Amino acid sequence: MSFTFKKRSNLPGFGLALGYTVLYLSLIVLIPLAATFLKASALTWGQFWHIVASPRAVASYRLTFGASLVGAVINLIFGILVAWVLVRYSFPGKRLFDTLVDLPFALPTAVAGIALTTIYAPNGWLGRPLASIGIKSAYSPLGVAIALTFIGLPFVVRSVQPVLEDMDKELEEAAASLGASRWQTFSRVVLPTILPAALAGFAMAFARAVGEYGSVVFISGNMPMRTEITPLLIITKLDQYDYKGATAIAVVMLVFSMILLLPINLLQKWSSRREEKPSDLIPEASET
Repeated sequence: MSFTFKKRSNLPGFGLALGYTVLYLSLIVLIPLAATFLKASALTWGQFWHIVASPRAVASYRLTFGASLVGAVINLIFGILVAWVLVRYSFPGKRLFDTLVDLPFALPTAVAGIALTTIYAPNGWLGRPLASIGIKSAYSPLGVAIALTFIGLPFVVRSVQPVLEDMDKELEEAAASLGASRWQTFSRVVLPTILPAALAGFAMAFARAVGEYGSVVFISGNMPMRTEITPLLIITKLDQYDYKGATAIAVVMLVFSMILLLPINLLQKWSSRREEKPSDLIPEASET
């Protein structure tokens, strides 16, 4: 008589947990996305192209993705700097500054938009001196970029900060003792370690900016062909009961977002694989 034993999973309840996960993702993500494509499929190709390739729609794409990319790049650079300062230095009010980083998360987007508009308006605290030198901040593409930069900063900071906290400082000290300059230590020891986390923060900041509405709608001015973002164009079509048109533009936004986020995620994985071991980094610093 032979007995067969079923191999038990190392994770108790894995099958049930996986089922709930798939069900949750289906209800929250997959089914709504499928419904969006299904609604857009009711249009003929000619109707679909006429809507999504109209000059007004193209202008909104250009502003939305362009300003989102600018804001994400700014946050990538200064987010790393803010995280570095919060981790490596002690100064009065450090906890307050650390708390303020999360303010865009907690602040309602409409409140953020009103506050930014008040500050950067032509008669605002920062808008008046900028206007005096010929820079129009509010009610311009620059205002859109400012708002998207504001809401995306925490993503980069909170992604890089834990990596810097866990990083062994002895690696930097060893590189410095072997003759590496500060820039060589940063570029060859610190940067390879934080780069995957920084790219992840960049991707999240960009994705959040593409779909942002509340903080932008006030400061942009909502002028078609100039300062109208794509989410606002979708809302406008919904207000006009043009559900098919709104869905068509939403599909374009979804496809563009996936296409743009795919190379970012691939670059993040490549950076993780290319991350060198500490023992390989320090000799390079000494060779120079």
